[in-house]
Order: sequence, then C-alpha cells, then structure tokens
Amino acid sequence: MTIRSLAAACGAALLCQFAVSLPAAAAETSAHWVAAWATALQAIPQRSDLPPLYRAPEVAGRTVRQIVYPTLSGGSARIHLSNKYGATPLTIEDLRIARSSGGAAVSEAGGARVTFSGRASVSIPPGRELDSDPIVMAVAQGAPYAISAFMGPQQRVVAWHRVSNQLNYVSSPGNHTADASAAAFRGRFTQYLWVTGLSVDAAPDSTAIAAIGDSITDGMRSSLNQNRRWPDVLARRLASSASRSTAVINLGISGNRLLNDSPCYGEALVTRFGQDVLERPGVKAVVLLIGINDINFAAMPARNGLDCDFPHAAVTAADLISGYQRVIATARHAGVKVFGGTLTPAALAPERENIRLAVNQWIRSSHAFDGVVDFDAALRDPALPARLQRQYDSGDHIHPSDAGYAAMADAIPTGAIVSSALR
Repeated sequence: MTIRSLAAACGAALLCQFAVSLPAAAAETSAHWVAAWATALQAIPQRSDLPPLYRAPEVAGRTVRQIVYPTLSGGSARIHLSNKYGATPLTIEDLRIARSSGGAAVSEAGGARVTFSGRASVSIPPGRELDSDPIVMAVAQGAPYAISAFMGPQQRVVAWHRVSNQLNYVSSPGNHTADASAAAFRGRFTQYLWVTGLSVDAAPDSTAIAAIGDSITDGMRSSLNQNRRWPDVLARRLASSASRSTAVINLGISGNRLLNDSPCYGEALVTRFGQDVLERPGVKAVVLLIGINDINFAAMPARNGLDCDFPHAAVTAADLISGYQRVIATARHAGVKVFGGTLTPAALAPERENIRLAVNQWIRSSHAFDGVVDFDAALRDPALPARLQRQYDSGDHIHPSDAGYAAMADAIPTGAIVSSALR
C-alpha cells in the first residue's frame, strides 16, 4: 500500500500520525520503482509456552539493525514496512539506511535518514503496510545495506520472516541508528522484522522475478551470511549477464504449504500469493516451487502444545494441481508469467513419492505454466531418483546443500524467464 492509499484508508490520521506529502506522491508517479529485495512475513504463534525457537528478541526502546542485499541498482530507494499481523500500532521513532561495512558496523559516510511524509517517526496501524518517502542515495546491486530502526517504547515482535540465513542485530537500549560502530549491537537474531521490501528507482526496462515457495526457496540449511540460496545464485547470474536490469526477490517461507495455513509457517501460498507477489513493484515473472510440505505434513505426528504442522491434512495430486491452477489464474489476471518448478526429491515413503511423481508429470506435460523449471531433474540421484544426489544433499535428504542450490539456479532457463518478464 502506498503512502497515498494508506492515508486515505486511515481517514483522520489519528492512527497514522502522518499526512500525505505532495513531493513524495509526485516522486512516485515519475519514478520506475522495482522491488530489489523482499521477504515474506509470517505470524508468530501467541502462546505462553513457546519453545526458544519461536521467541522473538526484545526490541522495545532499542535499535534493530537488519542487513539486506538488493539485487538491482538504482538512483534512489524506498523501504516497505509491514504491520500486517500486528494487533497494536507498529511504532518506529527513527529509521536509517547505510552501506554495511561488515557485521553490525556501517559506513561512516553515505547513510540516510528515512522519512514518512517528511517525518522521521511513523506509527502504522494494525493490518497496514507502508512505503517510505524516496531516499536519495545510490543503491548498488549485490552490496549489503543496513536498515536501522529505533523502536517505540512498547514495541513487541508479533511477526517475522523466521529463516533469514542472515545475522541481524539488536542494540542495548537507546537510539543507535546513526552509530557507525557495532559496539551497541550485542544482540543477534536470524529473522527479518517489519522491513519486507526495498525498491529502487531503476532504468525504465528494469523488472523483477519473484521466487516463491517453501524452505527450498527460502534457502533452509544454506550457509549463514553467504547468500547461497538458489534465488541469490540466480540474481548473480543475471547481474553478470546481459540481464542486469532484472532483480530477483525471495518470497519463500520455510514450512509453507500451497493449500493450508499453519500456526508457524505462514498463510497458504494460494492465499498469500496476491499480496506477497503481485503487490511488489516491477514483478513480471514468478518461479513457483511448492508442494512437498502439503504431501508430507499429513504423515507428521500430532504434537501437544505448539503443533506447527497442523492441520495434518492429506492431499492428492489433484488437490495440488487445482491449487497451482488457482495461482496461475491469479497471476495471469495480473499480467504476470508463472514458471512451475518440479518438486525435488525428499526421500518420501512410496505413497507420498507417488504423489510427488504425479505432480511433476503434470507440471512437465500440462503446459499450464508459462514454462517449467525442472529442479527435480537437476538434483535427483540417477540411480535413486527419489533421493538427492549426495553432493547436492545438505544432510537431511530434503534440503539442498550450497552446491545443490547452485545447481537449481543453473537449471533455470534465464533467457525464457527474462524475455517473458520484458514482454
């Protein structure tokens, strides 16, 4: 949602605490905004007995510093904040962006204060999202940027992107957004909070490809802080080729399913696809890889307390195909092309493996998608096709290694996807 539309929705501005800025609105109409980095949020279960894995960092009155890597260069930037799952306003007293110089440290020069209709502070109502004013600073593809937010005195974390594979930081109490030093940032966490997008004002022919799916798109078990997920490798391939005007954004959520919501793993992809993909600026093509968790979660044992795999719904190949068709129809209505990824080997039991094989056969042969990415063929062991090749296995027989993620990126027909995004 843009500044203009959020202000209209909020009416009297007592909740929003800002007014529409005419210069910012004018900049929106003249700029060519393209999503250069993005992530998808999921609600945190609200229980008193959460295991440590689901306990959020303490952020009230502290500064949160998060590291992002844009995949497209631009002459100015815009940060997208989300309070989609909040029950109370999201309050940020000060927000800055600067070039990271490693860890929690940032460059002494080149940082910029981020404003909202000209104001340094912002309060976003529950369920709302917001773009910042344009930030006048050059953004370089592939370089790390630190986004530092000094949080309100009552702020709690109720949603996150749980598996970031990136160290982020929280400070001791106080406003440390302008600190170049890492000294105040003693706390570490590996999630993304509130910041769900960084867009750049890019060349007129620039577009974005969205990668959406589950943990295999999210990059589960790839190397921490190394950007070895397959969308990262794809972005580097494009940046080193003639397609350097194409961004790649990662909207995978570990544990996500195509058809069912989860207490821990986000809304079903058929539900979240519109907001998480189609509302991102400049997205013209999508690579979709989803379904293994739908197949697997029926066989997971029910747990007392927090049961992240609930509901343990059994699905058929026909169920998954129907879900894919819904996503395809939604994308086509928006003028976005969808490339279907075949489901990768996961050492499944025979009954579940048969579902995977039937789904892959349909993806390859139905011509329902605008194109196919055969991730299964790229990763499977020729002698044991239900399993990952040893060098592509991270060790759990489901998630690829860094080499496996690189092989997935190499399997993507970049020419077809980029050309479809430009049409």
